Amino acid sequence: MPFLDYVLQTPSYGWKDAQQALVKPTAKQIFAEFFSRLNVFKTRKNWLPFFSWLKVICLSAFFILFLISYQYWWTILAAFVYGMIVMGTHGTIWHHRYCTHGAYTFKNKFWRFITQNLTINVIPEEIYVISHHVHHSKSDQPGDPYNAQAGFLYCFLADVNHQPIAKDLGEGCYNRVKLLMKHTGVKANTYQQYQRWGSYVNPWRALLSWLLNWSFWFTAFYLIGGTALAVSLFGAAGFWAVGVRTFNYEGHAKGKEKQRPGVDYNHGDRSINQLWPGYVAGEWHNNHHLYPKSARSGFKPHQLDLAWCYIKTMYWLGAISAYRDSKKDFYRDYHQPYRQNRSS
Repeated sequence: MPFLDYVLQTPSYGWKDAQQALVKPTAKQIFAEFFSRLNVFKTRKNWLPFFSWLKVICLSAFFILFLISYQYWWTILAAFVYGMIVMGTHGTIWHHRYCTHGAYTFKNKFWRFITQNLTINVIPEEIYVISHHVHHSKSDQPGDPYNAQAGFLYCFLADVNHQPIAKDLGEGCYNRVKLLMKHTGVKANTYQQYQRWGSYVNPWRALLSWLLNWSFWFTAFYLIGGTALAVSLFGAAGFWAVGVRTFNYEGHAKGKEKQRPGVDYNHGDRSINQLWPGYVAGEWHNNHHLYPKSARSGFKPHQLDLAWCYIKTMYWLGAISAYRDSKKDFYRDYHQPYRQNRSS
């Protein structure tokens, strides 16, 4: 089988049925899978999904404290900007365009480290990157880890139920995982360590990285605006951490056919361009599926792309040495032919 067919851990309900159709599990099945995979007492190999949701729970505590004690006009504004724009744009810059698609190249490790830690650490790179390669390979097909046609919960809990790598890969297959992750700078487990922990990243390194990142940003926010700002922005990160899990369900039109002529040009799946995620995170999703390796996905004049603004600025500063930009290809191959067909 192709590598991407088995690199992810198959859920207990499977990806497809005997007729090769998408399995649409019930809510009960999805929750049962979710809690089973979070159970670190069942197997230590469940540590990464548990660790990922532990961070969400910790951030949620900050969000509740923000709601109870720190709602001022300036903290609300700061939380909105940080949670809706900064966190989302960074996710596009780092996890999406760099870690997964390698759409640009850093001049050195220093700038890669700075970009990686520009915001509060939330999503483990391993969970995002490997599964996102599968998503593009099988978009809206059985095996897509966040297939919108299987419902909201299927997508919302995908980081636990569908996105972790398989725990029984052979050494050769695990080495292919390492190749997909090598450029991210996240240090890999040896194959023997992978067999023990069931993950690419070592738990002790992940824990240390988390503690250092959160300590730095809490201290920085506290020095800028005291406890009120620190709690508010950590709470905003928690709001984003939950909200981002809804994106692929919305970005693939809730599994329905909602593509619009002259707006969505990629018809190989159900991805759509949306104004809100486009403006706040540079996530023009249909454009991205059209040119996944492009460092820019906001091709049209009205499609503001803040992630591209960061990448281009870092290129001007010399921190990024190269990037791919598919804007000219988009106009030549899709937009201009569409306009010509309409006028003829």
